[in-house]
Amino acid sequence: MNFNDYRRHDATALAALVQAGKTTPLDLLVTALTRLQTVQPRLNPVARLLEKEAGAQIEAGVHGPFAGVPFLLKDAGHDVQGVPTSYGSRAIRTQAAQDSHYTQRCRGAGLVIFGKTNSPELALKGVTDPAAYGRTSNPWDPGRTPGGSSGGAAAAVAAGIVPMAGGGDGGGSIRIPAACCGLVGLRPSRGRISEGPGFGEVWLGCNSQGVITRSVRDSAAMLDILSGPEPGDPFVIAPPPAPFAELAMQAPRRLKIGWSTASPIGTEVHPEAVEAVQRTLTLLRRLGHEVTEAEPEIDGAALAQTFLQMYFALIPAAIDQAVAQGARAADFEPLTRIMATLGRGQSAAQVVTVLDQWNGFARALGRYHQQFDLYLTPTLASPPVPHGTGDPPPLQMMVLKALRASGLLGLLSRLGLLDAAVAQIARDNLRHVPFTQLANVTGTPAISLPLHWTTEGLPLGVQFHGPHGSEALLLQLATQLEQAQPWFERFPRE
Repeated sequence: MNFNDYRRHDATALAALVQAGKTTPLDLLVTALTRLQTVQPRLNPVARLLEKEAGAQIEAGVHGPFAGVPFLLKDAGHDVQGVPTSYGSRAIRTQAAQDSHYTQRCRGAGLVIFGKTNSPELALKGVTDPAAYGRTSNPWDPGRTPGGSSGGAAAAVAAGIVPMAGGGDGGGSIRIPAACCGLVGLRPSRGRISEGPGFGEVWLGCNSQGVITRSVRDSAAMLDILSGPEPGDPFVIAPPPAPFAELAMQAPRRLKIGWSTASPIGTEVHPEAVEAVQRTLTLLRRLGHEVTEAEPEIDGAALAQTFLQMYFALIPAAIDQAVAQGARAADFEPLTRIMATLGRGQSAAQVVTVLDQWNGFARALGRYHQQFDLYLTPTLASPPVPHGTGDPPPLQMMVLKALRASGLLGLLSRLGLLDAAVAQIARDNLRHVPFTQLANVTGTPAISLPLHWTTEGLPLGVQFHGPHGSEALLLQLATQLEQAQPWFERFPRE
């Protein structure tokens, strides 16, 4: 199959061609690998190639709803037995003891796994720039980020290597890159997809696994494949009344949708992000939905602060676990080690307090959804940012490194004397992505849809939040919007 024909099909359509005998899994794999070879030097979306393993999988026979469709896992959380899951770090090289449940279900669906996509170290950033594997670039503008932490996945899909790719979302890491790259990014509800067997919950329940796609129907079909509990999972969520793929094709009822374009942390929102929501509101009204400007009664700055407290607190634990498995702490990136030192300054009592606050945020969002079916915001506060945007200033990094080397950084952190500095770092870190953490903290589903392109031709998604367990409703609205304002034929310029 030539690349132009390949790119005109989503994963569902490619699987249908294989089923009809019009192409073969090997032909599709060769097309995907050829495309990867073409764009890898320019975009760097793939961190680890598994070409031999993919060939062996095809030779053994592939079966399932996506039989023969090429697929890429994320190099974070998606374990392949005998292959390192490096989490974007040169420090982590331990081979996975077994496939994750996520990987098992992808294989069971017939997806041909031929590599793992790039991710920032420990999946900690909204950009993808690990020292271990190099920076990933946005196919729409290689001078800009594809987002993160599933940035390699989004770049691979937008560049046409695969029709969809695996992702994980602990603070926006599916939705941010989907918005940056003109794609569909659904973050499922907490408990919808198993994190096992290696984990019960990731990031204190903030993380959800999922996919980044070009079509809503692929997102719905993959949710059917990936959903459902595994033995020992800490959460079991009620299944939908019918397959998500069927429910997504049903027209949504007339919805009451609240919306806001104000940054929850009080930072600037780019006019293009505001325009993205305004254009979506016009489309929603035309489709018969009721829209009202209204925000949940949540202190957004406090939510962001508690999210960053969790974020800092988990880094030293991740490093300690890696070291126990043979990694060297000195091999982690300097900023990761600095954040780990800051995290060690937090007490167990502070982390417990954070979880209590998260419960309050979830209750407030639950009250909001008693009045509004969905909540609409920008996905990003600005168009995809140029590479290097948001990096700590050199002087700040120099001071932090010196404090860490002297041992003062940990001491000052434990004494609470760096709280103002940490708050500023947090504010700087989230100013381009302040809208996504709400879903993670509350465990609710949210989807980013590619409904806007800027005057410079850059994609800029909008985000819909739903109450816990409302993926079917989000997919129904997404399908309606996709039909009303199609995006599938929009490709980056070569």
